[in-house]
Amino acid sequence: MKKLICWLFFFIALSSSGVLAQDIITLYADKAPGSETWTWEERENSQNPWNTRIVYNVVKPTLLAYLPKPEVATGTAVVIAPGGGMHALSIDSEGIEVAKWLNSKGVAAFVLKYRLVRSLTDNPPQELQAKLGNATKMREDISPIVPLAMQDGFTAIQYLRSHAKELNIKPDQIGMMGFSAGGTVLMSVVYNAIAENRPNFIMPIYAWGMPVIQGKVPTEKTPMFAVVASDDELKLTSYSLDIYHQWQNAGQPAELHVYEKGGHGFGMRVKKLPSDTWIERLGDWLKQHGWLELQNKPEWLQKYTPEQIEAYQKRQEYLLRNDWGNLSKYAEANQKLKTEVKSENRVVLLGNSITEFWSNLSPEFFAGKPYINRGISGQTTSQMLVRFRADVIDLQPHTVVIEAGTNDIAQNTGAISLEAIAANLLTMAELAQAHGIRVIISSVLPAYDFPWRPGLEPADKIVRLNQMLKEYARKNNWVYLDYYSAMVDERKGLKKIFSEDGVHPNQAGYRVMAPLAEQAINQAMKMKKLGVKK
Repeated sequence: MKKLICWLFFFIALSSSGVLAQDIITLYADKAPGSETWTWEERENSQNPWNTRIVYNVVKPTLLAYLPKPEVATGTAVVIAPGGGMHALSIDSEGIEVAKWLNSKGVAAFVLKYRLVRSLTDNPPQELQAKLGNATKMREDISPIVPLAMQDGFTAIQYLRSHAKELNIKPDQIGMMGFSAGGTVLMSVVYNAIAENRPNFIMPIYAWGMPVIQGKVPTEKTPMFAVVASDDELKLTSYSLDIYHQWQNAGQPAELHVYEKGGHGFGMRVKKLPSDTWIERLGDWLKQHGWLELQNKPEWLQKYTPEQIEAYQKRQEYLLRNDWGNLSKYAEANQKLKTEVKSENRVVLLGNSITEFWSNLSPEFFAGKPYINRGISGQTTSQMLVRFRADVIDLQPHTVVIEAGTNDIAQNTGAISLEAIAANLLTMAELAQAHGIRVIISSVLPAYDFPWRPGLEPADKIVRLNQMLKEYARKNNWVYLDYYSAMVDERKGLKKIFSEDGVHPNQAGYRVMAPLAEQAINQAMKMKKLGVKK
């Protein structure tokens, strides 16, 4: 169970660490069919009445691919069609920002740049606004473009399905989302698709229905998640209600959220309204359908149910918000210790998961000895400093063994310099010394990479941090406990025989650590008291 908590902490950290890569996928090898004579060029600007970055004059349809890191990938993919009245694409709040949010949930996201009405100026929103009062002109300009954009949608879905293996996605978990005019493209696609290019689920977000190319509600199961605001300035609420009823009448799964306020085009904009949370409701819906489950779940994790995993994840998220230092973890055990007869040779081992898991994987190290394990999975030195009084000083030990730093280098609670990590450890050691507690500073164990946050290149950072800790120990007459030298391999990582994941020791690893820890504890027991207990 403790390993599950640790893994979930890592998963939370990893899934918030951004995308693996962005790539541009060209949908057609040659000129897009139907627009071969178009000679203008795609452009973008940020100075426009919509106050956001827009893309316009799309001639060569593409997908901007945002892929999650393999460790958190679910295999689910979503094509995102931004809105813009078929004259432009609101590429950020209705495209890229949505893609990055989906990445944080392990979903591969592909922002679709579909073909648009040609803009004759650098201000397509202004051109569009002028046409809104002229229905005939609007229809003349848009009618020939919607079929081309629909074809781009077909091609996008078909491309993902045919390249599913190389994109690390599942061909039967490909959805499509459309905002406003992007909803026009989406609904045209889903009404008229065939098996090869039909999305498995759809998400019309304040979809614009007037120019949709009508067809049939698919007979294949196609769940729908729809969102709109009652005060939509373009009066699009009724269309969302209409397609919701269509799906219901066809026996298709459907979920509709109608917000009282939000207007049109809220996307990922923060308006300080309940509509800001629509994306969270989308996450709930994706999870409900099983589209957020890990694609490559570790073998040991497979024995846990999604409900168990969710419960542990919620617990970790609660602690991060309400008990950052996790003072509650050992509060009851600490109170009990205070009522017992204290051993003069009590030793507290303060640390992260490397210390915490020791009691489970190699309990003989603690058997019959006055050793108190106060390790907490995933913790950084900043969190340990918060609980140092409760979990160390108040227990009045003879000696404290401080093992920390791995999670700081992994940035579990944010970026931090090696100097700041060492300063936190130095502060803990000085607090212990001031209360007459002998100090053992442990080296950080070697690690070539962190599976929950790959690419940080920790190996050399660990070497430098250990040099700083060793020098601090020498200057202050503390014991330096060197696990590193006995466990490092030729890559400056943890030897494979000592670990299953390159970070956490297995039983063989703890068998190496145990005599080194005993030697350091014996050395500390012989040292004179250097501080004055207050």
